[in-house]
Amino acid sequence: MSITAPDFLLDSRGVHRAFDAFVVGAAFDQPGHTAAFALGDGTLRLVARDDLQTWHTAEIHDGAILALARDAGGGFLTGGDDGKLRRVQRDAEGWAGQDVARYGSKWVEHVASFPGGRNAPGLLACSVGRTVHIFDGDGKQLKSLDHPSTVTGLTFDTKGKRIAASHYNGASLWFVASKSDNARKLEWKGSHTGIIMSPDGDVVVTAMQENSLHGWRLSDQQHMRMSGYPQKTQSLSFSKGGKFLASSGAEAVVLWPFTGGGPMGKAPTELAGGDGYACTFVACHPEFEAVAAGFSDGLVVLGDIPSERILPVAPPGNGSISALAWSADGTHLAIGSETGFAAVVDFTKK
Repeated sequence: MSITAPDFLLDSRGVHRAFDAFVVGAAFDQPGHTAAFALGDGTLRLVARDDLQTWHTAEIHDGAILALARDAGGGFLTGGDDGKLRRVQRDAEGWAGQDVARYGSKWVEHVASFPGGRNAPGLLACSVGRTVHIFDGDGKQLKSLDHPSTVTGLTFDTKGKRIAASHYNGASLWFVASKSDNARKLEWKGSHTGIIMSPDGDVVVTAMQENSLHGWRLSDQQHMRMSGYPQKTQSLSFSKGGKFLASSGAEAVVLWPFTGGGPMGKAPTELAGGDGYACTFVACHPEFEAVAAGFSDGLVVLGDIPSERILPVAPPGNGSISALAWSADGTHLAIGSETGFAAVVDFTKK
């Protein structure tokens, strides 16, 4: 990718701060009004879209924050190495954390939430070692689900009916409301390190230690093997309609096609590559066929998938990108890096 003297959107449409800790994750709350950045020092840094100059600090964990998600009830959900699952909400005095559960010396490594809807309640979940704990939207525990090894990734489907967890030798898929709690086992030998489900709920894909992806199509039990990465894939994101799966782990954004029988038998598209730096994080736009991508040199771009056009968002030099998150309406992008760089860029029409 060659960009000559670009005008980065961050310069004219963004705000940024420098913190003294690794940005573990970024998320917008359910309404999309506030961006949160989870840091390795146990704090959450927050900024509202309507006041990007005022940043707030909330002391949340006694140690590092390990995971961040938007909370089903508004605000945010965090897990830490202090053994706590916490929800962070704003009150009259500012942002504060409240325990949902405590697990002693065990780490809460992954969190997930389902916002709920007209016919579905909100849900929260976390993983502690080999066990996934599921709570209702009020924080009441519903069940605990045991796995054959440590859970390495966690996600709800888009309807909140199922939850999927990756672990050694595959993944497990559970129906949240089931009384029998028997998992559908998705087996493939090896170390699986992350998981995602397609928007239609028919495809489960895991990242693997062996610099590859593995997928299962649930409707016909077909396996999908996606390999050729020079590095481990640490970030996966499906495009809005599920036509493409964007992934990190190469010097470009690798986009696998999931239409017309793909990805098997079809070559992936490579977008925004060529500078010799690895893509470290991807986040597909919630409304359009576009993907935000961060690289190991700190560069952030927005790529239009159909045209393959690239829009420079943030310049290199701020550390390897470790977090990207879109607001629900796709008008704001949150960016975080390993060196503590945190930014929000405004994409609204002006």
